[in-house]
Amino acid sequence: MFALVAGTGLTTGMLVVFAIILVALVLFVTEPVPIDVTAIGVLVALVILEPWTGVTPEQGVSGFASSATVTVLAMFILSEGIRQTGVVNIIGRKIAERFGESPFGQLVAVLTLSGGTAGFINNTPVVAVMIPMVTELSDRTGISPSKLLIPVSFASMMGGMLTLIGTSTNILASDVYDRIGGAATEPFSMFEFTALGGLVLVSGTLYLLAFGPRLLPERIKARTELTDEFEMKQYLTEVIVREDSPMIGKSVDQALSEIDVDADIVQLIRDKQAFNEPLSRKVVREGDILVLRVDRQSLVGLMDTEGLDFAPDVEATDELLEGEETGVDEEGEQRLVEVVLTPDTSLLGETLETLNFRQRYDASVLAIRRGGDIIHQRMDKRTLRAGDTLLIQASEDTVRRFSTDRNFIVAQELTRPDFRSERIPVAVGIVGAVVATAALGILPIMIAALAGIVAMVVTGCVRPTEMYGAVDWNVIFLLAGLIPLGVAMEETGAASLLADVVVDASAGLGIVALLGIFYLFTSLITNVVSNNASAVLMIPVAYDAALQLGADPFAFVLAVTFAASTAMLTPIGYQTNLMVYGPGGYKFTDFARVGAPLQLLLTVVTTLGIVYLYGV
Repeated sequence: MFALVAGTGLTTGMLVVFAIILVALVLFVTEPVPIDVTAIGVLVALVILEPWTGVTPEQGVSGFASSATVTVLAMFILSEGIRQTGVVNIIGRKIAERFGESPFGQLVAVLTLSGGTAGFINNTPVVAVMIPMVTELSDRTGISPSKLLIPVSFASMMGGMLTLIGTSTNILASDVYDRIGGAATEPFSMFEFTALGGLVLVSGTLYLLAFGPRLLPERIKARTELTDEFEMKQYLTEVIVREDSPMIGKSVDQALSEIDVDADIVQLIRDKQAFNEPLSRKVVREGDILVLRVDRQSLVGLMDTEGLDFAPDVEATDELLEGEETGVDEEGEQRLVEVVLTPDTSLLGETLETLNFRQRYDASVLAIRRGGDIIHQRMDKRTLRAGDTLLIQASEDTVRRFSTDRNFIVAQELTRPDFRSERIPVAVGIVGAVVATAALGILPIMIAALAGIVAMVVTGCVRPTEMYGAVDWNVIFLLAGLIPLGVAMEETGAASLLADVVVDASAGLGIVALLGIFYLFTSLITNVVSNNASAVLMIPVAYDAALQLGADPFAFVLAVTFAASTAMLTPIGYQTNLMVYGPGGYKFTDFARVGAPLQLLLTVVTTLGIVYLYGV
């Protein structure tokens, strides 16, 4: 099955597995298809090439039945139970009120809240709560949100290392470690590495407190009108419809469809009354004032062909677009809000045009911020990405719908009236019971988490219809697809061969230095491939390398596990980085500016912490 290739020391099985890994890494980095689809492709390739990979069909689909996959799925639903009660939002509101006047105090508060809660619930909903909290703090103190949001993301990553259930990577690493070690190993316990996680969180938090404000630029000015923040003044123009305009008598939709330029009507003012979405069926009349989103070059031709003149004494401001200066129509007061696309949104790859966004959501998109870039032109044709921040004009009812839609985070909505706050003790109690029963060994973590799901639904913390929407299915399929890759690396000897290479190349460095190298290398590759992929690839190699050196495999596996969850160099390395990328107005390099020194600090802290706490 694994014939030796002459003169190389490699078997055909190893070559096939290395080829699959190489292709997968290229696809992970370039993302021509979503990474979860790539993972399923890896699974299929391993099974089809069974004579060389040693992965049977049963082993290929074993990832779907893996305790790691099932536990991660259950934790998504348990986190949803906490989210629906609004407990983190309520704490955030109290913190905003308590520390709203102190820039240093608010940094301490957001780091403590994001880091502390991420150890027990998924860090994605934690950061989703922190974004509107930071917006409110920014409005209160005048400190730029750019000074706070990257620290929030980094703290949530470090906080995830406090417990076994803090991140999906921890759970996956426990499963892989248990499988490759056989009878010699056991899965991680609930608080197996809490001491080390606490050391990492405290060290990282102190670094962010001391250097974060100095290293992070002020990309977004605080207390700035959204129209200014999104540079709308040069793209919003007020025009009046002349008596000879061909638009007269046509609906807004019809008038727009006949315009051959990139333009949109975001508001219609008639007799000092402002009309906003839905505008599609509103008929244009002589004397109407239209607020157009259009660039200056296109406007010149549009004024002539469509019979429009500049409207006197009207300026596009937040107040005008929200209807405060002109009054609002019977369909409700309008708001300008920032809406962030979540990492697991179903809208990825779509455009505003293919979504028919305006009619679907009764909202106008005025601009898109992608990192530090603000997009005004041809927005309808732009493919939407995770982390994109949309400047939206919508009614109060529509904003409420956005705040309950899992595809979006409304940056200005810290609390909602529909939170099930009366169930806070129940939901927190259920998560506490899951943690306690698993920690005390009463039930395996998988069974305890599944029992927690039942309890959440029975008590009304999570409705049955919310269960499946709460799960990030991309992560589930990613885990299920990658777990067989670890099997193939062990079956073919590929992991052992890589361990030989690493040990030979680092001869004379010593065990502690090699432990640090494994941490640093894993932390680098996790910035370009997924955290779970880096864990699956590196844990078998680290385990075999430890055995060859006569070291404790647990120490090496722990180093890889911690490193896989510290993607601090790029916005694309981790979901929470993407979530803050747009709201913070960051440039791509801002993450490395703060994250590179922190990555080096954590390499030293984690390595020495493992040596001191667990030995090697």
